[in-house]
Amino acid sequence: MMKFPNLHLRNYRSAFYKTRETSEPTLEDEKHRIALELSNVGLWDWNILTNKVFYSKESKQIIGYSNSELKNTSEFWDSKVHLDDKEAYYSEFKSLLKGHIELYQNEYRIQCKDGSYKWILDKAKVVKRDSKGKPSHIIGTHTDITNSKDKEAQLNNNLQLITSQNKRLYSFTHIVSHNLKTHIGNLKNILEFYDEASSETEKIELVEHLKSISESLTTTIVDLDDIVSIKSKINISQLKERVDLHDFTNKIIESLKIDSDKQGVTIHNALRKDESMLTNRSYLESVFYNLISNGIKYSDPNKKSQIVIQSIHTKDSVKILISDNGIGIDMKKYKDQIFQMYKTFHGTERSDSRGIGLYITKTQVEALQGEILMESTLNEGTAFSITFKNKKNSN
Repeated sequence: MMKFPNLHLRNYRSAFYKTRETSEPTLEDEKHRIALELSNVGLWDWNILTNKVFYSKESKQIIGYSNSELKNTSEFWDSKVHLDDKEAYYSEFKSLLKGHIELYQNEYRIQCKDGSYKWILDKAKVVKRDSKGKPSHIIGTHTDITNSKDKEAQLNNNLQLITSQNKRLYSFTHIVSHNLKTHIGNLKNILEFYDEASSETEKIELVEHLKSISESLTTTIVDLDDIVSIKSKINISQLKERVDLHDFTNKIIESLKIDSDKQGVTIHNALRKDESMLTNRSYLESVFYNLISNGIKYSDPNKKSQIVIQSIHTKDSVKILISDNGIGIDMKKYKDQIFQMYKTFHGTERSDSRGIGLYITKTQVEALQGEILMESTLNEGTAFSITFKNKKNSN
């Protein structure tokens, strides 16, 4: 780190203090004094030729020192500057000395007498130069901007909260659209098959499928209604319930049976029957729907298509794997775009893709405090891994 031992010399008696040290205070002096006290702006004055610096009473009061406690040396003030701010603190002032800037202005944190930190706006200007044009006298001000910095931080926090809420709202809208449309589409397909059924046995089987989808639709609506009833300020990851992953996955597979049968895709649920997870059911359902639906949608018609859902447990996490042997994606070409919005990877051959499914899925996994990764090979298949930390949340 750069060190300019005599550069900072913050705070000052202004020039009129020095020139009138032995004279009686004038009315103009008194006006200046009152103005400084009312503004709470500290002054610093550095005579470079004598290497002396003076800090005004106001500067010392900003950081909790009395007029007699704080030493009138640059080293004392420099030593109190926050370590993370020192590089810019020195660099900017060096630019003033070299004539690169006319007005020095920097914001940094400085340690107070009680150990706390305050934000300072430090300004300075060269007021006199020697015969060679080098600075010989610099005067500056210290302003306490802690309150404005606190308000700025609060504003940023509020902005992040609003952004997070907007993402959750968008994600929730997608859940409603995707999950309900899936169920409704399946209902429509079964009713069409029912009209075309040629035997009573076939009709009975279709009615059983209809009951299963109806129950799944009811559960989805109830779960979504529960989320809506919770205040938006609550983190979605806090709305948890114990989910039996094997049965949970079977219901999703059943609801997608019409599509999977149509595409000739076999779905294997290899999750343990005793496996459960404390999570948000609606979000996890949407994630599973999206990934399994993708496996069906992008299956390879020239293969015996399969989708496998399994899990891997470690000491600190549980990883859910959803893999298929479909048409895959060219990762060399699209690796950095996989989870971006409105990105599609199969051209006009899949013209019904809107390019938001994986973006939403990633958003939902992160809302559940998980991580999703993808591996894919063109013409071989795709594998998604979803990792949730803390094994205490799963069995």
